[in-house]
Amino acid sequence: MLAKSKVKVMACSGMGKVYGLMAREAVLQTVTHLCPEQADTTCLAYIVTGDDAATAKIVDQPCITIDGCPAMCSAKSVEEMGGDIKAKFKVLDVMRLHKGAKPGTATELTEEGWAIVDEIAAKLCAEVAQIQSEGR
Repeated sequence: MLAKSKVKVMACSGMGKVYGLMAREAVLQTVTHLCPEQADTTCLAYIVTGDDAATAKIVDQPCITIDGCPAMCSAKSVEEMGGDIKAKFKVLDVMRLHKGAKPGTATELTEEGWAIVDEIAAKLCAEVAQIQSEGR
């Protein structure tokens, strides 16, 4: 039996924006703590610049993207470079469920921000499990 490939979970770079930081932290939590055997990530900047090694990791592979803003840079870049996007998430959509929340700044999250990151990471991990179970 062939081993299932890890789902690639890709965050936007979102530098200078708290929602970008939240996206990156949620992905790191997902691939290092919650489901490291099922999920992996790579640097979006390498994907955007067309780095062969980074692009090879996502081409025709199941991918989940999470973006901090409506520009959807991660989703657009992964799709353009041949990633098979199975799910797209936006931090902005999650934040709508937390009206008035103060998650922090572009460089540091508050306790409230970390709690929301935990919530996002749990959603990402659940989606990874779903993709793996369906063999998508």
